[in-house]
Amino acid sequence: MDVETWDVDLLSISAHKLYGPKGVGALYMRGGSYALPIKPLLFGGGQEYDLRSGTLNVPGIVGFGKACQLCTEYLSEEPVHIAALRDQLEEQLFCSLPSLERNGAIGHRLPGNSSLTFPGIDAEALIVNVPELAISTGSACTSGALEPSHVLTALGMSRSAAYSTVRIGVGRFTRDDEINRAGNLITDAVLRLREASEQV
Repeated sequence: MDVETWDVDLLSISAHKLYGPKGVGALYMRGGSYALPIKPLLFGGGQEYDLRSGTLNVPGIVGFGKACQLCTEYLSEEPVHIAALRDQLEEQLFCSLPSLERNGAIGHRLPGNSSLTFPGIDAEALIVNVPELAISTGSACTSGALEPSHVLTALGMSRSAAYSTVRIGVGRFTRDDEINRAGNLITDAVLRLREASEQV
């Protein structure tokens, strides 16, 4: 990342987003810790330049550093591989479910992220019918929310379409055979749900 190119004043990074340990992250502050009017949430020992008191999570910090190192090493090849797996899954689903809709700009999205709308299918029902898969209706930040994804509605999607949308993640350790199995499981579940709705 080049913070000068991005022209950011604050940049937060969570280690688990790049396969590092959970519970640790980093905050970039332009100009250093005293350049911006930030106040601590925790007071006491004065660690982190008086911004966050408490014992440093040294194993987590070291793990985060190692994750960053590995991320840098594989940065040129890994996104290409992950995007190919995502495209393979989407192609399989589009062949089986022609009414499927893909969300987002094709050329400007994360390699491992697929947002798909299954018209007429309740996304929560789809998730329940594929318990082997870890798919969701939105980000982990909003898990448990009853409202549709605020990101999808902000993009202009109707509430009903948002309720029919799932988010599928593909990652570093996903294999080809898992992609094929996921495609088959999702297709079978969608066809079952459609058949059940027609019988009502």
